[in-house]
Parts: sequence; C-alpha cells; structure tokens
Amino acid sequence: MWKLVSLWLLAQLPPDGSAQLKKVDGLMPQLRRIAADPAVVREVKRQNAQRVPLDTVRQLDSEWSATPALTPHKRKVLGSACTRALGRDLEHLGGAVAEAFIMDNQGALVGATHRTSDYWQGDEAKWRESFKDGRGGELREKPFFDESSQSYVVQVSLPVKDGARVIGALTVSVSLLEL
Repeated sequence: MWKLVSLWLLAQLPPDGSAQLKKVDGLMPQLRRIAADPAVVREVKRQNAQRVPLDTVRQLDSEWSATPALTPHKRKVLGSACTRALGRDLEHLGGAVAEAFIMDNQGALVGATHRTSDYWQGDEAKWRESFKDGRGGELREKPFFDESSQSYVVQVSLPVKDGARVIGALTVSVSLLEL
C-alpha cells in the first residue's frame, strides 16, 4: 500500500526535481534564523541543564514509540515553550513545512510541531550530522516519503548554537509538494 502511495506522490512532483531542491536551498537562511531564535536556544539550554541520563532518554523513547496514544510525556513535548516558539517561527513558511522538531545535546526532543515516530533522535543522521560532537554541521537528506508527516519531504537539519557553542539541533521536513 505504501509503495502505491509513494509512487502516486512521486508522480505529483514536478518533472524538474532539481528546481524543488533549489527552493529548499532558498529556505536555508530562514531555517538558520529559526535555529538561532533566542527562545529556542533558551529552551534547549534549559533541557540540557537537566542532565537527563541517556538510559532515561532511551526509556522515554521506548515508551514514546510503543504507544500511538497522546501520553503525558508527548503532551509535554508538543505543548512546550520550545514548540510554541518553533510554531511562531514557522508560520511565515505556511504549508512548506510538514513538520519540525528541536533536539537537545543528546538527540532527545525539546519541542516538535507534530508527533514524531520516536522521541530520541540521537542515533539518527539528522542529529549526528547537525550536532556533530558539538562541532555542528548541516544536512540536507534525499527526498523521501515521511510516514510521520504523511508527506514527500526533504529533511534539513541544522545546529542550534549558544554563541559559537553547539547545544542541540533543528530538523525541518520541507514538503516538496507545497513548495
């Protein structure tokens, strides 16, 4: 079934996929500003200061993934000050953003515009490449069908910095059908 949906979505894309990717590139200055938003930086610093053990983060990830229900922990992340700041920052991009989320220095969610499939992103390239052991980097992944947002997207991941120090990461799923 998903293959049929994916093929249908691919058929909806313009024949010149490189034009879509250039539009994603054009969004990069706005995405960098979102990663530098003082409210986002403040919330990432706040969560990092809690020094939650990685074993606890992994346990929260297991619970997050195990149930589709909106648990108290999911409500906390989806209703956080970081999520509200992220939502405000993304408003001007309209439907171009399928989902976005902010991660701390371990890859745990600080805020998210939608329920993600998992809580801990620390084992994924989107966090590893953008956090990069505290050095930071940018990653633009290849287009794919994202089951979490039910959209054909390109995920862009960027470091969240406090001054020159990398403290977390931002991932934005840009909907190729809405560009």
